[in-house]
Amino acid sequence: MLRLAQVDGIVGIKEATGNIERAQWLIREVPEGFAIYSGDDPTAVALMLCGGQGNISVTANVAPRLMHELCMAAIAGDARRAMEIQLRLMPVHKHLFVEANPIPVKWAMARMGLCGGTLRLPMTPMSASFEPVVEGALRAAGLV
Repeated sequence: MLRLAQVDGIVGIKEATGNIERAQWLIREVPEGFAIYSGDDPTAVALMLCGGQGNISVTANVAPRLMHELCMAAIAGDARRAMEIQLRLMPVHKHLFVEANPIPVKWAMARMGLCGGTLRLPMTPMSASFEPVVEGALRAAGLV
């Protein structure tokens, strides 16, 4: 990874392992100006509080304002506010992966009236058994 940080034209990476120790090591070792973005919503606050520049988020598809506020708070060092939002969204982070991404995201967005429910192949509709799970996560976060 550090060799890639030296390549002209590569200006940053998406760190989606969820391994905060690895993320801290990368933030410490990469050249100044090389961006490290989280790609794992459950650990994004921790990565940003350690010096990451942002989050490439799945949850932002269904909660864009909250995720923006979370990222801005974390980047500004406001751990209390960032964690307040993070804890509210944890069920959403988790349950948007009950099936392969983006199937639950599309279902949630359709449920929220943000898009139609039609999927293109090879995606298939979310299993009906997961609908109450995703619905519950959206309700717990105050999104529906």
